[in-house]
Amino acid sequence: MTADVDSERPGARPDRGAGEVSGGYELFRDDWGIPHLRAADALTLARAQGHATALDRAWQLETERHRVLGTSASHLGAEAVDWDRFVRRARIADTARRCFDRLAPETAAWVTAYADGVNEGLAEGAERAPEFAAVGLTPGRWEPWTPLGVWLSTHILFAGFPTKLWREEVARRLGEDRMTLFATDGPGTAGSNGWLLTGARTATGAPLLAGDPHRFIEDPGVYQQIRLACPEFDVVGLAVPGIPGIAHFGHTGHVAWAITNAMADYQDLYRERLRRTPDGGVEALGPDGWYRAHAHTETIEVAGAAPEQVEVIETDRGPVIIGGDPGAGETISLRYPPRVTGELGFDALPALLRARTVADVDTALDRWVEPVNVVLAADTSGATLHRVAGHVPVRPYANRLRVVPAEDPAYAWRDGETVPLPRTEADGPAGIAVMANERGLAAPLGVEFAPPHRARRIRELLGADTDWTPDAQAAVHTDTLLASARQLLSLLAWAPALGLAAERLRDRLLRWDRHMDADSTDATLYARLRTDVVHRLAAHPALKAVTGADDPWRSAAYPALFRPWLAAVPRIGYALESLLTVGLLPYEDRLALVAASAEAVAAAADETPPAPWGELHRLSPWQALPDLAPDGVDAQAIRPGVAGDHDCVLSTSSVPGVTDLFARGPAARYVWDLARREDSRWAVPFGASGVPGSAHHRDQTPLWVRGALAPVVTDWNLLHRTTPHRTTHRPEETPAMTAATEPVAPALRPAVHEQKVEGFGTVRLVPVDPAADAELLHGWVTEERARFWGMADHTREQVREIYEFVDSLPTHHAYLALRDGVPAALFQTYEPDADPVGECYDVRPGDFGIHLLIAPAEGEGAVKGYTEALLTAFIAYVFSDPAHLRVVVEPDARNEKALARMVRVGFELGPEIKKPEKTARLAFLTRAALGLA
Repeated sequence: MTADVDSERPGARPDRGAGEVSGGYELFRDDWGIPHLRAADALTLARAQGHATALDRAWQLETERHRVLGTSASHLGAEAVDWDRFVRRARIADTARRCFDRLAPETAAWVTAYADGVNEGLAEGAERAPEFAAVGLTPGRWEPWTPLGVWLSTHILFAGFPTKLWREEVARRLGEDRMTLFATDGPGTAGSNGWLLTGARTATGAPLLAGDPHRFIEDPGVYQQIRLACPEFDVVGLAVPGIPGIAHFGHTGHVAWAITNAMADYQDLYRERLRRTPDGGVEALGPDGWYRAHAHTETIEVAGAAPEQVEVIETDRGPVIIGGDPGAGETISLRYPPRVTGELGFDALPALLRARTVADVDTALDRWVEPVNVVLAADTSGATLHRVAGHVPVRPYANRLRVVPAEDPAYAWRDGETVPLPRTEADGPAGIAVMANERGLAAPLGVEFAPPHRARRIRELLGADTDWTPDAQAAVHTDTLLASARQLLSLLAWAPALGLAAERLRDRLLRWDRHMDADSTDATLYARLRTDVVHRLAAHPALKAVTGADDPWRSAAYPALFRPWLAAVPRIGYALESLLTVGLLPYEDRLALVAASAEAVAAAADETPPAPWGELHRLSPWQALPDLAPDGVDAQAIRPGVAGDHDCVLSTSSVPGVTDLFARGPAARYVWDLARREDSRWAVPFGASGVPGSAHHRDQTPLWVRGALAPVVTDWNLLHRTTPHRTTHRPEETPAMTAATEPVAPALRPAVHEQKVEGFGTVRLVPVDPAADAELLHGWVTEERARFWGMADHTREQVREIYEFVDSLPTHHAYLALRDGVPAALFQTYEPDADPVGECYDVRPGDFGIHLLIAPAEGEGAVKGYTEALLTAFIAYVFSDPAHLRVVVEPDARNEKALARMVRVGFELGPEIKKPEKTARLAFLTRAALGLA
């Protein structure tokens, strides 16, 4: 078959499918800078993930490593001492070591490979990140257990155990019956939205899975968009920097999964009694009397200040995190599952990457421990999954509510017993499943849950259509209805004897659609009213006990780290709907309080008209250091104004009564399409890079603000290949892939397709390397037998230049076909509508063109059916992409041998066409002809 070589392009960027790399990896990026990684095996890929993450997020990784070790204050100063003290007392690093030692050997090797990759990339990543120079820090070394420590330190506060301290204070100050008065999705918890649509409600007839995790938003982001591909799997998803694999939100091409916080309670606080021994040791009182507790002292280095000493004490319940000096006030220990069991659940992570069905996801998550999550999953067969995953110990219900006595055996965990985890049908009769931290599937496992508003609103929106597409999910992601405003507005409606200005305010807010839109001044007025009501409630005698001068926020009994959970005004703000509903205040008092707030807000509005909500409701992300963006960066881009509010589906959580700024919200958004993975969508608040000033540091922020999503690119041809990085290796390992300028033998290149053909051998398609393969290709195309290829008089350099030229085109690709590792043919593909041949016939959607040149030393005389065997593999490769509906070939009309071969394979001959260099005969092979339709 001849080729229009001037329009061809070698496949220097490998196409779809998991390939093989011997000892190294390839790094590609899409237009958003998102890393796509390919490697020979799962271990090499884990190493590559660590390496690529270190290049993009070096400062973030170094920050997390210090947080694990409790050494943040050594470069961040005194403000980080509280965290360092807590993480040392809670024994996070030691627990991570224990959990690593309990991993299955293959998982331990996988995690170790990731840590090795981080170490290999940190120096280069640190050179790019200005934060290191700003604080004079050199990146340290990751140990194999460090990723487990990062996971622990990230999630140790997820279950919100400090809320038990708040309930203790409420019970003591307001009475036992008021202990859960402020129950709501408080400041110390994190949640998410997630929903699943079965094929009955989608345009394609295949499931859709979508949502957004709500977390404290950090810069760089807490989620990293990434693709991980090797011969075993090819997964896209949202990884946690510092953690191998994709734990929370992933799509393998066969099955997709997503999680939300189950709001389960699985961490306990125990009130300990300690005493000092004559030798300076510590004894604790347990159910069987006094015994020797573990105790040692550590030093916290503090930049710009004197070092601090911290005594680390651990009883049989767990590490002491509050108090600890015998006889000097209350002492409280923390008991949490990974510390008790030595299990974190990391054995589930590699299993998730290999999952192909919801049953595989289900089995993998049986091993999950921390944190406890609600899971939704769906696969390409239409099967679905809805379950809780994690470890919830069996113990008395009182343990969930408050601090319990350590010496009383009634409050002990039942050794080895866990609460059965709920599961249900994911779709239900409506074809919709929703998870939004409400009191739903996980209700038996927790105490406080999110109000039901988000879950109800999502169901309402999804129930309005049966033809959902990925792009349409943005309407759900960005919905701003504030259903929780109803109670306050109802009281406002009945508020007595309002002045004229307050009457106008009431009329305006009662006409308001209750949407917290960025351009809405009504939303701002409502927020002002809510803030005033919160402060009047806080000042009310009924709550004075928890808001006065002796409120828990100011209590020295608790570490400053826990004060956000103990702050009364935020607690009132988050629980406002229930506090205005329950009988805390008489109904008349509630009406009078709201009326007074309306008068005050109306008067202020007359003096200062309200600005649009988005001008006040701005993102304020957490950063380890002040923003280091280059001069000239627009402040609006760094701290954008955004719609939404705490109880909206667009859950951008300010702190009612404290600030309209928000630091919690969608830390990512995703839509997983089970019909076509390439139709999936995603976005994060900032970008793929954690390097200030880089092109991809904040390029997704405008998308995120308006609720738009970037495409999930799955076609390797559409990606930008970066120079592969040389990695160090152990003696027993294969050397890493060399830099792009060094030749790589065809047998060592990643394969875009590999297939065993019975009676023939294994066929692998690898990208042509124009420089490395110029001599080989020149020898093939200049033989007389290849006269139809049209390159008989070309020099070696001309052949190389041709394939370098077409390597710059996104629509044409060239591959060497290897038979059992030996080059056997040149195989080229092209998109007809981007090729001169497309001007010669009526191109259909789904047409895909190919050319084939058999190696001169082989051919049909060597092995019977040689070319047909190769074509079998080539066509299987082309049709592995469902978007390819018809293969097009255009051999020279005089090449009767090629035409006969096409007919034998199943092609249907078409018309002759005139091209500048030849008269060609078209031939077509459809998916239907092969029974693939």
